[in-house]
Formats: sequence, structure tokens, C-alpha cells
Amino acid sequence: MTLQEPKLQISDLISQMTLEEKAALCTGASPWRTVGIERLGLEPIVLSDGPHGLRRASEIDSMMVESLPATCFPVAATLSSSWDVELAGKLGQAIAEEAIDIGVDIVLGPGMNIKRSPLCGRNFEYFSEDPLLAGKMAAGLIEGMQSKGVGACVKHFAVNNQETRRFTVDAVVDERTLHEIYLAGFELAIRSSKPWTVMCSYNSVNGTFAAENHYLLTEVLRDQWGFEGFVMSDWGAVHDRPEGVKAGLDLEMPGPSPDRTQAVIDAVNSGDLDMATLDTVVERLLKVILHAQETPKGGGVIDVEGHHALARSIAADCMVMLKNEDGVLPLEGNERIAVIGQAARMPVFQGGGSSHINTTKVDNALEFLRQRSEVQYAIGDASVELNQEAIDEAVVLANNADVALLFIALPESVESEGYDRPNLYLTPQQVALIHAVAAANPRVVVILNNGSAIDMHSWINDVDAIIEAWLPGQAGAGAVVDILFGDVNPSGKLGETFPIKLSDTPCHLNFPGEKDTVHYGEGIYVGYRGYDAMERDVLFPFGFGLSYTQFEYSNLSVSATNFKLGQPLTVTLDVTNVGYVAGKEIVQLYVSDVESRLPRPIKELKAFAKVALEPGETKQITLTLDDRAFMFYDPDYGQWLAEAGAFDLLVGASSADIRLTAQVNLTEGSAVASLLHVYSTLKDWMSDPKGAEIVKPMIDNFASQAMGDAEALGVDSMLVFFQDLPLTQVLRFTGAGGSESPDKIVQALVDKVHA
Repeated sequence: MTLQEPKLQISDLISQMTLEEKAALCTGASPWRTVGIERLGLEPIVLSDGPHGLRRASEIDSMMVESLPATCFPVAATLSSSWDVELAGKLGQAIAEEAIDIGVDIVLGPGMNIKRSPLCGRNFEYFSEDPLLAGKMAAGLIEGMQSKGVGACVKHFAVNNQETRRFTVDAVVDERTLHEIYLAGFELAIRSSKPWTVMCSYNSVNGTFAAENHYLLTEVLRDQWGFEGFVMSDWGAVHDRPEGVKAGLDLEMPGPSPDRTQAVIDAVNSGDLDMATLDTVVERLLKVILHAQETPKGGGVIDVEGHHALARSIAADCMVMLKNEDGVLPLEGNERIAVIGQAARMPVFQGGGSSHINTTKVDNALEFLRQRSEVQYAIGDASVELNQEAIDEAVVLANNADVALLFIALPESVESEGYDRPNLYLTPQQVALIHAVAAANPRVVVILNNGSAIDMHSWINDVDAIIEAWLPGQAGAGAVVDILFGDVNPSGKLGETFPIKLSDTPCHLNFPGEKDTVHYGEGIYVGYRGYDAMERDVLFPFGFGLSYTQFEYSNLSVSATNFKLGQPLTVTLDVTNVGYVAGKEIVQLYVSDVESRLPRPIKELKAFAKVALEPGETKQITLTLDDRAFMFYDPDYGQWLAEAGAFDLLVGASSADIRLTAQVNLTEGSAVASLLHVYSTLKDWMSDPKGAEIVKPMIDNFASQAMGDAEALGVDSMLVFFQDLPLTQVLRFTGAGGSESPDKIVQALVDKVHA
């Protein structure tokens, strides 16, 4: 459903509104609803926290009250591991159905900030370290939600990658990194799925608070990307309301805030704020409010069992098997099982903070396991600090079992909205417990509940299997058991890299910054891009995940070896299930620029697909690459560009497991004006197509004249030496310009290039 605004109705409403009513509409009436104008028949709309379920306040005009029961679906960190855009759409549809039932017009989600560091306390709400995966998954969820007539709110715009000092920190990030990494996912989701609303972040970006950032909210979001909905603030993110209106912030939340309304009125009356600017804001708000009201809300009943079953099936599709030595999994069902860990009985399935949902029901793994096999249980890790008595009890059970299942969950005190993690470690008790149980039983399976990467290097070699279950929602325990017994073949793959240790992370020296400034010094080298560039080993690479079957890739073909911009490339290959059970494989296509004027990552994800295959079955996979797949953001031009030349296409099962390759050639790059000037270096001139055409004969002539004494002069090495010198100095040192002034020669060449 798109925003087809009734222009006449909106213009008529605006013409009848007083200044006071316009200003009031720009601020919430309460924590969870907009202002209504009774005399004009304008009803308010209701907002609710998301993004993986509804936290709809039981009293709509109160902040600190219990929320209504709703289904807690898998969080974004979990959902992204499915790499299944269609599945994200189904989750979005289910959330929208519940929103309609309990009277919600706009859901505050999805969250799609980039996972810059695994320490970010809110990483569980975000999809990935990669903007393409994040953007695609977010777009799927948005489209699913809005197809039912419920609006989505993409958040937190922008560069909100930490919780430390999130209200006051200034994220200092260069223009290229901003566009290629931190805005690219937002751009993809906004262009393709057209969310009704966007929520700005708390932090500053390059010295200006997001809530008053005209560059982000107007120049980028609206002028470049064509966003047509309204922008709201995160709760409490606004500092100067009139400046926010001018920048493009339409709705301040929460309300009521009479002082903010008065500030807008005063700004208009003083001439500091144009009435036309305020009218534009009001128009954007009315367009969404009226559109939202086209879908009647309230009075329904949530399909508790149906949505719980859906949550279980989604969670099972997301879980990642990280290790499975000697085929310890799947379990056969006749084993004596030692179940150890508090999370087996009291599941940890969602994160803390504004997304915390009052669930309709919650499964626990211990109950399901007792239905399947002979089970004994020990709590094992109830304390954070070392408790030897609890460990000893777990060891006794492990000694008498055929297999030990360790349910290990990060406590909410470690991982939540509002603060960042201090490290990547499990608790001391959990680490000691894993070591002790592994020493007591030769078959140990660890099931993890966490929202981002953890450090495993001290114990990973002691255990046989690891299931990354993430924070899988209220039905996640059943999904875990489905995976353990092979009812579902694990098919999830990591949406983020797991480093060996924290100091390996590309942003380690810059996170979370000093005082109120954080420098994004690693630039575009985030996640796998950074590990590749540093040639640094990782624990588990981006895109990694095991299965109970095996897949082979073959018959790679590309629609064209030589291509031009505007001519999408189609990449096809065959994938075969060569194992004995049905399974799903996630095929990943990376692009590598063989040679570039600006430094580029070794490879970047540009397409992916998930395919289901029966044993022995082969399917052809088709992936499409558009112009953007070959482009980088050039800050000198302020736009995305592609350079002519060779590109490697890398098809793999993960970023580190490339199975097939091909090379294509872009015959013509983006048409752009030359940037050459009188101080440009020889290398600059030779890298510029028109400049090289002009300068090359001059340089060739110098080289030809010097050939008689090449050994003495070292012509080749001299040209390399000269490449970073301004062309004026090259001419001066070599005499290649003859007797004429080098300054005049170069100025004439510059004039010729720009003619």
C-alpha cells in the first residue's frame, strides 16, 4: 500500500487550521498518540513500540504502564540469519494483524542500524554488519506490515551504533563511509518498500543532532531518496523544535509538550520560521494520518496459537549451527540427556528496553525435551560469579548421560538497550560450567541465546556442537528442540562476523569514543570488509552456517562478459543437495573491483538467495546485479559512481567460502566531469580518461627521448617516483614541456579538459 494522499482534502484541512493547531499537530498529544482536531474531524493515530512484536501500552496516554499481550517474534538479529526476505514479510504481516486487533496505526520498527561493534547493547534489534542484508530484510518486513494497512517506522536515522552516551555523542564519520555503510541500508529499504515514517536517532552526526540535521532529513532522505512520509523523533531526541521543523523533523515525540508547541508558534510569529515550511510539515503528517485511518483498528482478537506457531517456524529457519563434530547432532531420541542451564527452564528470548514484549505465552525447552527423551536437569549457571556447588551438580548429571545440552544465555544485565556490553565474554560461571561439563561428557552441545557475537575461544574446542539460537522469541524453545532432533534442518547463516577476540574488531580503537565524540576511524572497513582488509582470522565468518546435509555449486554463467551501465547482469548457477536429508542453502554473491581509483573492500555482498532442496535435487539459482552493485560513493562528486574495468564475481556459501568465480568487464564508467586542476598530480591526470589522453603523448615523448640513457636515468622508476608530484613539477623536473612555463602549460591543459 502506497501513500496516495487526497490532496484536496489535505489542502482544505490546512487552510482551516489555525497556527496553534498546526504547531500542536507537530508534537504528540501523549506518549503514544498524535494530536486530534475535533472541530475538523481529524482523529489521532496510535503508535506502538516494535520492532519484533507490539509493546502497546495498556493506557495509551501513559509511559510507565504494562503493555497489552502480544506475540514476541524473533528479534532482528535472529531474523537476519534466515537471509529470507519473504519470511521477514510474513513476520511483518503477523505484527500488522496484531496491530489492527489492538488498535495500533504505526509500529516503531524495524531497527536497521549497522552492527559496527559486537558490543552495542542494542545489536539484537538490528539486522547485520552489512547494509545490503540489513536493507533487504528490513524492506521485506516493511512491505509485509504495510500490505495490511499498518505503517512501519524505520529507525534510528542515522549512525546510531552504540548505546554509550547515545543522547549526546557526536558520530564523526566521513562522507563516503556515511553513504556506503551507514546510509546504504536505509536507502535500499526506503526506496524499495516506501515506509510511512522514519525515526531520527538521538545522537549528533558530524556536529549536528539528527533531529535538527537538514542534510540527513531533507537533502538525503527526501531530495535524494524521494521519501514521502513523515519523520518523527526518537522519544526525547529534540533539542530545538523550530530548527527541527526547518530541518525536516515533522513530529516530536513524546507529548504533550506545550513549551515545544509554543516555540513553533513564536518562531512563526517572529519570522524565524516560514509558515510555508510549517504547512509542508503539516501536509506530510496529514497524509500519513489520513492514510492510516483507512484501515479500521481495534476490536479484534489476536490469533495466539496461530502466531505462536508462526513464531516457532520462523525461529527454526533462523538458527545457525556453528559446529557439529562427529555428527553429534541431530539427536536420535533414545539418549539419556543431561539438560543444564537456567535458560532451558527460564528461556531468554528477547532483549531489554523499549522492545520488551508482554508475551501471549512462552515455551521452555526443558518441557519439550522431556516429551522426547529421558532427561535430567541441573540449573548450573544461576549465579554470575563462580558457584562450584552448582557446577558439581551439573557434572554429576553429565557423567551419567549420553549427551549433555548446555543452554547458555547472556543475562539482560549484560545486553540491553541503554548501555553497551563491557566485553564479549560469557559470565565466569558459564565459562567454568562449560569446561567442567565438557570434561565429564564426550558429547556436549551448547545452545546460545544472545543478540550479537560472543567470545568462545577459551572453550570452543572442548564442545562438539554449537547452536546459535540468538534471541528467538517466545516460541524459540520449541524451535531449538526441532533443530536438536532434526525435525528441522538448520539453515541460518550469520549476518555478522564472530571475531576471535574483541581487539580484532575493526573499530576496536575507536569504540565507543571519548567523552561526547566517537570517530569512525575504520571508515568503510566494517565487519567482514575490515577483517578481509586486515587479513585477520575470525572465529566464524560473515554468512557462515552449517547444515545436516551438504550442497555443491556448479555451472556458473553470466548474461554478459562485457556490459554497460543500465544493463543489469544476470548470474545463474546450479545448487545441488548432495546429502541425505532435505535442507536449505543460502547462496551469496560478492563483487570485487579488480582495480579502483579509490580504495575499495576486497569484496562486498551484492545479492543472495535462499533455496530449499530435497536430497539429490538440483535447482538453478538466478541472481541479478544492477548498476549499484559496481559503484562506490565518491565524495569529490557527492554521488555514486562506477569505473570502467574488470570486476570479479564471487559466489559462495559464506564470505570466506567462495565456490565459483567469474570476471566481467564494465566497458564504460559513469559519465562525470573532470576534477583536474592546476595542482593535480601526474597520477591524477593519468587516472582521468580525458586527462590521460592529453598528457600521455607528452610523457611518452619524454620517455622516448630518455631511452638512450634509460639505464642511467631509470625512466620507469622515475615515472613511478613522479606520479604523486603535481604535473607542473613533473614538467619542470623533466623538461617535458620544453621552454614554455610549466604553469602556463598546465593551466592550458586544465582549460582544455574542462572545455
